[in-house]
Amino acid sequence: MFKSSLKTLEQFKNVLSELPAGCYSQSCQILSNASIGQHTRHIIELYLCLINGYEVADVSYDKRERNTKIEEDVDFALEQLTYIQMNLTKPDKAIKVSYELEDEETCLDSNYFREVIYNLEHTIHHQALIKIGVRHFSTQEIPESFGVAPSTIEYRKACAQ
Repeated sequence: MFKSSLKTLEQFKNVLSELPAGCYSQSCQILSNASIGQHTRHIIELYLCLINGYEVADVSYDKRERNTKIEEDVDFALEQLTYIQMNLTKPDKAIKVSYELEDEETCLDSNYFREVIYNLEHTIHHQALIKIGVRHFSTQEIPESFGVAPSTIEYRKACAQ
């Protein structure tokens, strides 16, 4: 689980570090006027919520910071991704996850490992959108596996044999 998460984050850093100048924070019509940077911020902030909530065993993804520096400064985003990689691996433990739904807070029982997997799946989903944005702005080579779930990659390998 951690291996897949760390590998996915490393691949993400590689794609971001090779982006052509100017496209990271540029609004993209094909992404409903969001930017690659905004999708990146969303990924990073959910991981930070989990890491920061670990000690108190309480996580609220809805109460994230929404730090615009992450969506505007690709170098800062890369630093945040490195921080996540360095702090993600922790022992499993019970965690409360709260959500604000229709002006009501709901609290669910979860655990750290389950939330790491949730963040991995969430990252892959947003990477698929980021891939569309990158292809809109440039001809940058993107790994075939970027934005694709590990189970899908394994399924494709099995079908190819």
